[in-house]
Amino acid sequence: MRQKQVMNVNYLSDKRRELRNNMTSAEAALWKELKGGKLGNKKFRRQHSIGNYIVDFCCPAEKLIIELDGQVHLDAQNSIKDIERDAELKSLGFTVLRFENRVVFLDIVGVLGVIASHFKSN
Repeated sequence: MRQKQVMNVNYLSDKRRELRNNMTSAEAALWKELKGGKLGNKKFRRQHSIGNYIVDFCCPAEKLIIELDGQVHLDAQNSIKDIERDAELKSLGFTVLRFENRVVFLDIVGVLGVIASHFKSN
């Protein structure tokens, strides 16, 4: 029996491309530190889809998702959606880490340390 495709489903490919081409400044700053295996020699993907969701960054080998949150995520309704989304991603076996955009600029070393502390394998 063939397993249902969960990652990078075709119908989201245009949206993923659009998001990659229009990253926020916080996403661009973090991507600079994650790409090319710079953090723990781990491969991260940006604007990666899992199920019906597009996550900011994903390390598939570690089942680790990093989400960067701007002002829009402070809204109560969006916050509830984020909680539901995180729960669904966690049900698929992923760990979800969320950081506010401003923290990426204020303490990138701390953000990278938190991410690395969630690596299960070396």
